Amino acid sequence: MDVRRAGERYPGGDREAGIESWHAFSFGPHYDPDNLRFGPLIACNEERLAPGAGFDEHPHSHTEIVTWVAEGELTHRDSAGHETVVRAGDVQRLSAAGGVRHVERNAGDAPLTFVQMWLAPREPGGDPAYEIVRGIADSTPYAVPEAGAMLHVRRLAAGERTAVPDAAYVYLHVVRGAVGLDGTVLGPGDAARLTGTEGVAAAGADDGTEVLLWEMAGANGPRPAPPQ
Repeated sequence: MDVRRAGERYPGGDREAGIESWHAFSFGPHYDPDNLRFGPLIACNEERLAPGAGFDEHPHSHTEIVTWVAEGELTHRDSAGHETVVRAGDVQRLSAAGGVRHVERNAGDAPLTFVQMWLAPREPGGDPAYEIVRGIADSTPYAVPEAGAMLHVRRLAAGERTAVPDAAYVYLHVVRGAVGLDGTVLGPGDAARLTGTEGVAAAGADDGTEVLLWEMAGANGPRPAPPQ
C-alpha cells in the first residue's frame, strides 16, 4: 500500500482565473518519471472552479475521462454534440478515442469542486463516446471496459466497513470525511495505491465519508497510444 497525502499533490491551474488544480500524477510542467501512472490510471485531478471560471475548448485523444462532482455543477460541452450539467452524485464519462474537443465550466453562482480521473484505454483510436449516469447509488459499480477498470463509489458512516476489491491494482481516493485502511487514516484528498489486494477492508472514520475506489486489471494487450 502506497499512501499519497493531499499535500503531496502537484499544484496547477490559474488562481487569478478562478481555477485551482491538484494533480496526483505527473502532469504538465510537473514531470515526475516515477509517478506517471498506476495501472491504467494516469490522472486523478482535484479541480476547484469559482463561479464563471472554466477550461476553454481543448482536445483529448486516447483517454477515458471519468468525472465525479463533489459540490456545485459542472457544465460540459463537446465537439460530438453533447451538452450536459453534471451534479453531485452523477458519473460522467467521455471516451476521447481518436480525438474530441470539450469545454468544462462552472456556469453556476456557487463554487464547483470535482475529481477528474483519466485512464489509458487498452486499444487506441475509435470514435468518441459520452455517457452520464445520474445519481449513482452507493455500492453500484461503474464499468469502464475500454480500460479494464471499474469504479466503486462508497458512502460510509463512522465505523461502517466496506470490502476493497481483490484486483491487480486498486486506487482509493477520499472525496470527503475520513477512512481507515490497514491501520492508516486517510482524509479528504488523500489516496492509497494498492497492488495484489486480497481480503482488505476500509472503514469510515467519520460520518458522511465518501470514497472512490478504482478496481483495475493488470496490463495486457497492445500498448495504447499516448493519452492526452
